[in-house]
Amino acid sequence: MVREQYTTTTPGTSLERPKNAYIYKIGIYGWRKRCLYLFVLLLLIILVVNFSLTIWILKVMWFSPTGMGHLRVTKEGLRLEGESEFLFPLYAKEIHSRVDSSLLLQSTHNVTVNARNSNGEVTGRLNVGPKMVEFHSQQFQINSKDGKPLFTVDENEVVIGTDKLRVTGPEGALFEHSVETPLVKAEAFKQLRLESPTRSLSMDAPRGINIKAQAGNIEALSQMDIKLHSSDGVLLLDAETVRLPKLPEGARGGSGISQGLYEICVCPDGKLYLSVAGVGSTCQEYSRVCQ
Repeated sequence: MVREQYTTTTPGTSLERPKNAYIYKIGIYGWRKRCLYLFVLLLLIILVVNFSLTIWILKVMWFSPTGMGHLRVTKEGLRLEGESEFLFPLYAKEIHSRVDSSLLLQSTHNVTVNARNSNGEVTGRLNVGPKMVEFHSQQFQINSKDGKPLFTVDENEVVIGTDKLRVTGPEGALFEHSVETPLVKAEAFKQLRLESPTRSLSMDAPRGINIKAQAGNIEALSQMDIKLHSSDGVLLLDAETVRLPKLPEGARGGSGISQGLYEICVCPDGKLYLSVAGVGSTCQEYSRVCQ
């Protein structure tokens, strides 16, 4: 661009027009102009590439006004549809599945659920591993649909809140220490067996023990002695026939003392005592033992 300088004159005067002494060039010319156009073209290419990549990412990640991919943002929170994978810990107040499907938590190692207090300390932990399920807390409790506690475990005791505890294992139930229960019952048409392989078996009750078999026999087997003891009361054998088939029998004409045989006698008040066995009964109604 060329700027020309003009001189104004008044009418009636004649002045020579001066020559163009000063000429200024404004703009970018030469290699600078070519570099500027190249830079602008490069910016346009980068802008088109970025716009294309943005559109591609939005399409691949399934971005929408309500969420991204299987993730939907609703009024109740975040909703995931289908299978989702979390590479880092997930913090949530509540996790639940849809009404018509179940909730599945799956991991290649284990699944750990932690509960923390306001200070960030872990107060409860549930660890589901490939070989064991571990729970760390002060108390573990399983409730029914109506909120009734069914199974409770703490440091002091284990409480089973159901009306009936059923053991279906072929070997039954094994207790290393004492068991307190109001009733032990077998299934229908099955045998009930209480056994102590290497120790003694003791049954204690403050008001009485009732052993009943409605359609079978009751057998008590022991390697040593069987003792029936009542601290305050009588021992009652109420049956049509009481048999002792394996008692030793003495030979005729022999003495009871020499053969070691005795007769069980009963006093009028129900007291039992032993008397030396003879050919006839040696029990006396008014014996010194009964007085």
